[in-house]
Amino acid sequence: MFDFSTPIDRHGTWCTQWDYIADRFGAADLLPFTISDMDFATAPCILDALQQRLQHGVLGYSRWQHEDFLGAVRHWYQQRFQTPIDTAMAVYGPSVIYMAAQLIRQWSAPGECVVTHTPAYDAFYKVVLGNQRQLLPCPLQKVGNQWRCDMAHLEALLARPQTRILLLCSPHNPTGKVWSVDELQQMAELCERHQVRVISDEIHMDMTWDSQPHVPWSQVATTPWALLTSASKSFNIPALTGAFGFISDDASRESYLQTLKGRDGLSSPAVLAVVAHIAAYRHGAPWLDQLRDYLHANLHYVAQRLNQAFPQLDWQPPQATYLAWIDLRPLNIDDRELQQVLIERQKVAIMPGFTYGEEGRGFVRLNVGCPRSKLDAGLDRLIAGLKFTLGDR
Repeated sequence: MFDFSTPIDRHGTWCTQWDYIADRFGAADLLPFTISDMDFATAPCILDALQQRLQHGVLGYSRWQHEDFLGAVRHWYQQRFQTPIDTAMAVYGPSVIYMAAQLIRQWSAPGECVVTHTPAYDAFYKVVLGNQRQLLPCPLQKVGNQWRCDMAHLEALLARPQTRILLLCSPHNPTGKVWSVDELQQMAELCERHQVRVISDEIHMDMTWDSQPHVPWSQVATTPWALLTSASKSFNIPALTGAFGFISDDASRESYLQTLKGRDGLSSPAVLAVVAHIAAYRHGAPWLDQLRDYLHANLHYVAQRLNQAFPQLDWQPPQATYLAWIDLRPLNIDDRELQQVLIERQKVAIMPGFTYGEEGRGFVRLNVGCPRSKLDAGLDRLIAGLKFTLGDR
């Protein structure tokens, strides 16, 4: 029904991944597999809804506190996660990271501590350190092809007197881990024991594979919490801006909304983002399901190509996300030398693992949200770059 195989030229569209690749990699002529947006047009139902809204012609100030939006969100949570959601707890913001930043300021003071699992999405480091808080890393441990959290170590971090927040990424970026109900319940109990609040970034919630379902934090929460998310990753609409979430306690929610409107002057959402979310959550499921099949096949294709070239990697697709977190440590390759080869010789941009903290060294993160032809070309270049770095020249 939907075409994910035909490439769309994104050059000249002010595209971060294609037009501004030199900002991060120092060269403009690279094939990019970097920032986590996709090279696909969004769902036709969203494009149709945007066209209808544009045809109205008036783009004035708007609101999100209405049943059209909140009802669509409730519908999505019930249909996709079998989770009743209380939209009386709903909040809105321009992005998940903006919302997380505001809650970090609200729930902690400068110098206090925020715990997060590492390797971590690089914006987590920036939002914590940029707000003058201390980041306490809780390294995930790779056991076979699975990722595990050392709950005893997590508790030691949560028990520190200055720890105020657990900043959770669920599903986890970059590892692609999906947290089980048991793991989430353990974390909830630990946070309750040590009176730590939880901010759960669930922007990748729709991109889980196989039989491991995503469990919203609201299902296990015990202490005050916030769940933050958006349709931007699932439906490839991040340029519209717009995110939403739920804050459990009335005082925190009211404080958040007052700051949004008063200090930051963001009382009116981007109306096209509201339109897009409603269309996605009411009518976008068939498109998303076909996209998920395509992305899952892309991840298996990465495994096939890499393991054929380097059997010692035994790389397996992640449990979630369209980001292939590839462990290259069995090849004993120097990260920076590999990046130099990929950029200068192979003309390809793939995110180095050290972008995501010390625990990311020895890894790369490859975005497979693209047509298979582009992915094939990128794998050709990655494999050639690995062989060159290994001395097969």
